[in-house]
Amino acid sequence: MESTTTDQQVRNCPDLLQVATGSSAAKARTITAAIVLALMALLSGCASAPTEASSPAPTTAAAAAPASAPAPASTPAALPDVPIRQATPTPAAPKDPAPRSLTVEGTTINMGIVEVSVSPDGAMEIPEAFDQAGWYRHGPAPGAAAGAAVVAGHVDTTSDLAPLSQLNGLTAGTRVTIERNGAPALNYRVRSVELMAKDKFDGGSLFRRDGPHQLKIVTCGGRWLDEKQDYSDNVIVTAELE
Repeated sequence: MESTTTDQQVRNCPDLLQVATGSSAAKARTITAAIVLALMALLSGCASAPTEASSPAPTTAAAAAPASAPAPASTPAALPDVPIRQATPTPAAPKDPAPRSLTVEGTTINMGIVEVSVSPDGAMEIPEAFDQAGWYRHGPAPGAAAGAAVVAGHVDTTSDLAPLSQLNGLTAGTRVTIERNGAPALNYRVRSVELMAKDKFDGGSLFRRDGPHQLKIVTCGGRWLDEKQDYSDNVIVTAELE
């Protein structure tokens, strides 16, 4: 409001001055000086107002103080060092070489050996060829550290005897030689020859996988049974490494 009134006064000053000129120049100068002083005071007041308004409000001590910082997290305890080892699979035990032929001193037994498994009826497979023997590949091989290596074959055909028909006549101390694939030959000595009735067959002792290592050579023997179309016994030769 003060600024508006003063502005109106300033705009009306020419008329006032014109009226004052006729009476006295000194009086006009006095009035003019007063108006100038009033304007200077007004301008001074206008200039100081924005400065005062633009000044930021004083902050209290509480506002100036930063917000309380969160308590520092506790340092976790150091974990113990865990030893790291390279995961290396345990190597499989080396496989004993497979046998490839069998010869028996003082006989005509000289025959090849093939690997065999289990037949559908649960028996050990026997090669069809009468001049071949089969090695039971799921058990120990000749030369193994333990267990019995089993080699078996036919005793005859419908018209002739097979080489293993001579097993029943072997004596203790007879040399048996096994040739192997990629390994030196092995020499065994016969320790016993026995007949085991097929109806009392002890597979656990024949196909054992532990105990002292032995070679077992098996074929049929005993009496021929027409009703069963089979022999009554098995001939089992047990031999041990020299």
